[in-house]
Amino acid sequence: MVHYRRNLIPGGTFFFTVTLADRRSKILVEQIACLRSTFREVRRRRPFTIDAIVVLPDHLHIVMTLPRKDSDFSGRWRHIKSLFPRNVVAQGVTIKRNQRGEYPLWQRRFWEHTVRDEADLANHVDYIHYNPVKHSLVSRVSDWPFSSFHRYVRHGLLPEDWAGVVEGGTGDFGEPTS
Repeated sequence: MVHYRRNLIPGGTFFFTVTLADRRSKILVEQIACLRSTFREVRRRRPFTIDAIVVLPDHLHIVMTLPRKDSDFSGRWRHIKSLFPRNVVAQGVTIKRNQRGEYPLWQRRFWEHTVRDEADLANHVDYIHYNPVKHSLVSRVSDWPFSSFHRYVRHGLLPEDWAGVVEGGTGDFGEPTS
């Protein structure tokens, strides 16, 4: 069995990629209200700051900062991943349970990176905001509704036309295509 080494830094800032088991699913954007509600509920119980986020149909990217004396990001993801399917089912959406009675909506693990400094943070925030364009979901960052980009524009941190308009292919940005 692989043993993952997590960089558990109290009060740390981390970049995460969390993916659905079925990469063809669009449930994250189809059930965005449930996802938002899930995040609010988990943040109420186990606070964290969302520095940047983008929700795509089958995965999400987030930069999250934990409270000063807390390093348990895995517990937060465990709560999010278990609560979201229950909230979706409560809305009348059918999700089949596996043999253990779990909703197998998410991939078991998540990808995490410890943000090292301001430049690293800026790079990951840019990556997050540009991701819908990278996946050819929109041609302008501002056209994707499920992104913290809009908050950055409202606060004057980025211009509405940040990254311009991309026509056609967007190139290879290192994520596997599936």
